[in-house]
Amino acid sequence: MLTPTAPKVRAEALRMLGCVRVATVSQMARVITAEDRDGQSYARRAMRKLEALGLAETNGKVGKENIWNLTKRGQRALNNGGELPLRPTAGTGADGVKAGLGSHCAAVTDMILAYGGREHLASWQVEVSHRIKETGLNFNTDAVLALPTASSEVRLFELDNGTMSQARLAKEAWDYERYAGHRIWEGARGTNGKTHAFWSRYRYTRSERFPTLHVVLAGKLEHLLDNRLQALARDVRGITVHVRAITLPALQRGEPWQQVGVDDPYGRRDRYPEPAGR
Repeated sequence: MLTPTAPKVRAEALRMLGCVRVATVSQMARVITAEDRDGQSYARRAMRKLEALGLAETNGKVGKENIWNLTKRGQRALNNGGELPLRPTAGTGADGVKAGLGSHCAAVTDMILAYGGREHLASWQVEVSHRIKETGLNFNTDAVLALPTASSEVRLFELDNGTMSQARLAKEAWDYERYAGHRIWEGARGTNGKTHAFWSRYRYTRSERFPTLHVVLAGKLEHLLDNRLQALARDVRGITVHVRAITLPALQRGEPWQQVGVDDPYGRRDRYPEPAGR
């Protein structure tokens, strides 16, 4: 493999942080150079230079490694380069790391890299808002991969880093069903007697079915993660959206996902009745 030039490593580091928001040097080396020790040296030098230029910064650590993110100046430089889809509402990730969420943010990056992130890196977005104003439902999806299939344009990803209760983890999955089940009247006044799923009309308009939710469990010993996965499967039994789950170590080894929920649009229609007429 050819030794990457310093400008190329810096540019790749900027692009990676623009996609995943935060990363450690070892995570960047896996994407930028596909090398081990030497790759980390290249990435480390690149980040020091970007820091000196005011384009990147570190606000916390995971283990012994610094967690890097773009500065606002770095984000503007990346947008001006035009190499990624414009993401005007995207943050830098600094606030999350400063708030003590750096371990979770870094684990999300691990999840992205384990799910073919090097190949599809520019197709990821993190902390994507899903909100229905009329019902008060409002949550952020940890990561969304825009990788269209015949029936759906994106894949949704939630990562639990072992910090939330089992009940809270299950509630997050059920929130997706509530989101998928919400229906709205057709037309400005809703007078023609037809309703449509909110998500298909206003969010994922090119999808034939609600996107699959992928739940990744991390942050604990693997046997505890396995127990947590089985508990999640019990807690979401009967859910009417397609849910797949796996532990992060199993995902990194390339093992198969466990299906814990099945897409059932007719079941959702029964569970979430038509909205009140206007």
